[in-house]
Amino acid sequence: MKLSDFDFHLPEHLIATRPAKPRSSARLLVAQGDQISDARVFELPKWLRPGDRLVLNDTRVIPARLTGQRHRAGAQGATSAKIEATLLEPQPDGTWVALIKPLKKLRVGEDVVFSADLSARLTSVRDGQGMLAFNLSGPDFDAALAEAGAMPLPPYIAAKRPADVQDKTDYQTIWARRAGAVAAPTASLHFDEALMQALADAGVLFSFVTLHVGAGTFLPVKVDDVTTHKMHAEWGHVGPAAAAEIAATKVSGGRIIPVGTTALRLIESAGRSGEIRPWEGETDIFIYPGFRFQITDALMTNFHLPKSTLMMLVSALMGQDRVRRIYDHAIAEEYRFFSYGDSSLLIP
Repeated sequence: MKLSDFDFHLPEHLIATRPAKPRSSARLLVAQGDQISDARVFELPKWLRPGDRLVLNDTRVIPARLTGQRHRAGAQGATSAKIEATLLEPQPDGTWVALIKPLKKLRVGEDVVFSADLSARLTSVRDGQGMLAFNLSGPDFDAALAEAGAMPLPPYIAAKRPADVQDKTDYQTIWARRAGAVAAPTASLHFDEALMQALADAGVLFSFVTLHVGAGTFLPVKVDDVTTHKMHAEWGHVGPAAAAEIAATKVSGGRIIPVGTTALRLIESAGRSGEIRPWEGETDIFIYPGFRFQITDALMTNFHLPKSTLMMLVSALMGQDRVRRIYDHAIAEEYRFFSYGDSSLLIP
C-alpha cells in the first residue's frame, strides 16, 4: 500500500477559508454503497433513521496561537524580537509543549510577553519544540489565553489569511465543553441548534465523547509504505454513560455514526475487543485499508487532504476505489474542501 494510492489533485479554489453561513447550509455528499447523492447538511435527518446514534466530540479548541515580544539587554543595549508560539500539549507539571518561531531568537530562561497579563519562560528545548512555563495557571490562564490568543487555523487556511475574532466562534462546535484541542473536530462545525432539534425530533440519539485533537493531525505522512507510518498520540475519554449508550444502540439495531474522524478513532480505540467499554488515555490508533471496524457503522466527515492518514481512514471504511469516485464527484461538483468546507455522509 503506497502513499501515492491516496493522492489526488485538488484545485486551489476549492479550499474553503470561511465556513458556510448558517452552519447547516453547507453541502452534504451522501455516499451509500456505490450510490452518490448531493444534499445539504440541514437535510441530514432524512438520511438517518430513528434509533441511529451520532457520536459527537465535545473537545474545546483553545486559542493556542500567541504572538509576543522577547526583550533582551546586551552589549548593544536593549533589543526585542517578535516571537510566535503555538501551544501543542500541556504537561503534568503545568508547562506547555509549543512550536516557537523563530526558536533561534529565544534562549532557555528568557521570557516572552504576550499581553499585559500573560507571559511565559522557555524552560527547555526538545526535538525542535520549546517547553513554556506560563506566569498564570487555572482559570486565570484560561482567561488571559482567551484574550491574547488566536485560533490555531490549519496551515492551508493560515497561509491564505490570518485568524481573526470571527474564527473564535466559527472554529468551535456549539457543544464544545472540555478545553484541550489545538484543532477543531471539523465535521461537527456544521451543526447548529436548529439541526440538533430536527435530528432529535426525527428520533436520532446523541452521545458525547472527548478526543483532544492535536497539531499532529496536520503532519504529513513521510513514508512511501503507509503501513510503516507512526501515528501521533491524542488524549481521549469515553465515559461510562457514552459507552453504555453506544452498546445499547448496537444491541437494538441502531447505527453508530461518529461525526468526524476524531470521534471514530476514539470509539474504535475503546472497542478493540469487539465491545465498547469506558476508556481513557492516549490513542495512536492508525486506520488504513484492511482495518476491521468494531463499532462504527457510518461516518460523517469533511473532505480530507491528499496523502493524509484521514484519506486512509475513509478508504478503510468505504474502499479505495469507492473513495476515488466520491472525491472525483466532489471535485467535479465543486464541493468546498477541508476544515471550513462541505461535508459527507459515508455509509458503507
